[in-house]
Amino acid sequence: MTAALAPPTAVLDRTDWLAHRDAHTERVDRWLVPHLARRRSGVKHPVEDFLFTYYSHRPAQLRRWHPGAGVTLRDADPAEFGADYRATSAGLTLDIERVRQRRSESIGWIRDLLQATAGRAAHLGCFGMHEWAMVYRQTQEEVRHNSWPLRLSPERTAAIVEERGVRCSHFDAYRFFTAPARPLNLLNPTRETQRDNEQPGCLHANMDLYKWAYKLSPLVPSELVADCFELAREIRTLDMRASPYDLAALGYPPVRIETVEGRAEYVAAQRTFAERAAPLRARLIAALT
Repeated sequence: MTAALAPPTAVLDRTDWLAHRDAHTERVDRWLVPHLARRRSGVKHPVEDFLFTYYSHRPAQLRRWHPGAGVTLRDADPAEFGADYRATSAGLTLDIERVRQRRSESIGWIRDLLQATAGRAAHLGCFGMHEWAMVYRQTQEEVRHNSWPLRLSPERTAAIVEERGVRCSHFDAYRFFTAPARPLNLLNPTRETQRDNEQPGCLHANMDLYKWAYKLSPLVPSELVADCFELAREIRTLDMRASPYDLAALGYPPVRIETVEGRAEYVAAQRTFAERAAPLRARLIAALT
């Protein structure tokens, strides 16, 4: 996590804001440089590349630094920061009203979703079965990451889905279920019911904090976007370790949720991620409020 951000209505000298920007660039380059190298080589990574392929935020956008609303930058070039910034006698600052007018509908929707999610108790009994439902009754050739083998046979994988059941509350995970897996889910989440269903124990709801953070940029500081990215990256690792894929060759030992010990390991990690996501969600809500 980063150091404390500048307080609202802060005025940063050029030396200070350049230090913030350089620190952000150095931080995100640890994630971006390997991804871009793989992309140039045509190499795919089912864990490390997910946040760049599933979400719409491009690497260059993640790398670009914004101070967030209420921060004024002395001796900053308006052309470097874009049309959402305005010059004042104290320096360059984000034109909050300009951004709010353009994003008013999405800002309200995101705020309501985050507040509803934060107000619920965390449910920790899904055991990551959403990834299993995404390969249910598929052959090795049909599964999404078919360059990597399944840990178990398709028949055994399907049997575990049927034995354990599926309790997924996240629409954007549910929509990737195979057709025969959808009736096995306890819920029938839709985009319209997303605000009613999402809860803070869900790995994907906590991973999506990155999506809501970048969609609110430049109203929120880039340090917060990077904090959410960092958490989402770690959550994705658990997501795939608990999946039916065998990624041991990539250095990801499985969390065997088909066993009692594996389910306990998953729940412990899920609880930790829920605890870490809570202050990030609160920071986003505070920025919106």
